Amino acid sequence: METTTAFEGLSCVDCGSTFDAETATHRCPDCDGILDPTYDYDRIDLTPAALNGRTGDSMWRYEELLPFPRDAAVTLGEGGTPLVECPALAEAMDVGRVLLKDEGDNPTGTFKDRGQSLAMTAAREHGATDVALNSAGNAGQAAAAYAARAGLDAHVFLPSRAGFTQKAMTEVHGADLTVTDPVDGTSEIGDAGKAYAAGMDDNPEWYSTKTFVTPYRHEGKKTMALELLEQLDWEAPDAVVYPTGGGVGLIGMHKAAREARDLGWTDELVPMYAAQAAGCAPVVDAYEAGTDRHEPLADDEVDTACNGIAIPDPGASPLILDAIRESDGGAVATTDREILDAAIRVAREEGLETGATCAAAASGAFALAAAGEFGPDDTVVLLNTGAGNKDVDTLRAHVGETATESSQAD
Repeated sequence: METTTAFEGLSCVDCGSTFDAETATHRCPDCDGILDPTYDYDRIDLTPAALNGRTGDSMWRYEELLPFPRDAAVTLGEGGTPLVECPALAEAMDVGRVLLKDEGDNPTGTFKDRGQSLAMTAAREHGATDVALNSAGNAGQAAAAYAARAGLDAHVFLPSRAGFTQKAMTEVHGADLTVTDPVDGTSEIGDAGKAYAAGMDDNPEWYSTKTFVTPYRHEGKKTMALELLEQLDWEAPDAVVYPTGGGVGLIGMHKAAREARDLGWTDELVPMYAAQAAGCAPVVDAYEAGTDRHEPLADDEVDTACNGIAIPDPGASPLILDAIRESDGGAVATTDREILDAAIRVAREEGLETGATCAAAASGAFALAAAGEFGPDDTVVLLNTGAGNKDVDTLRAHVGETATESSQAD
């Protein structure tokens, strides 16, 4: 197994036990907790100055802070996404700068590529032949693409509410796709999870690349924060507003911000704000209640069209809540109408395409600004986790509905 110089192994975030990465591949063998890659930071021979002279814009430019080296990577060129100035949004929010980190530029159109790149690298290093996961949609498509790149067979379980694009491209990439049948109307991610669990029970040789079952999804996504800080000359922004379902990317970004601070690359943590849909906001509810863990929602309590963040039971909520509190961030929920309005506003005022789900970051930032959370000189970063064409039907339908309402009002 080929690893980087500083990579030490895996540590359980729950019980603190440590393990060799060759033998512990997924959850903690002692308590079934989440495993997290650990490093000997004294052995990291990398500085911001060295990065300035480094060629290549993929996430693997930060290989010293990843478990596996670039030459072992299963990669499609993920990462290196633009950070785009949004002056119209800055003026509307009355802040110094608004920047949009556009993860829609990734190979399959979302930030999921970063996590699947590292997870598939681990799978191949561990000698896997088949990989499996359940997903709300985008991670399934990304897994199918990266499994194809790695020469692995992928088994993807999606709920019926997943988008047509995600279902179609999962099959185009050659994965074995299971779309769970709805019990009453539309199946949810929990239904896909049950089907995935049954598949894993029947096929114990399958290697999971499911969120927080593999230790490597959040580790790949931490490169978003490393890129963001490098793009800002290692000056932490005043806020990053992140559309939050399972919170994998938020947790990964917070880890990277801590690493950058502890390595002396930056002075401060990046304040992380979790943005959710009001119809499925367990993290926001827990944050506002001051608790350390969310209360799960039943599937029939989920009332949002934002599929990617419709996660009623985010298992890593303690880590999400720790991240937003430690970084002096926050949490906000907005309605589907506000989220879709924000997506259209970003498209029309800035020319940028955001996924319907991802626009929770923009609508959340507007709500936070209106509540006085940001100052007039603040730099606010919106994380657009996926391309607008992932949700083209939803966005176009909203434009039509808004136009109809406007004409009726006249």
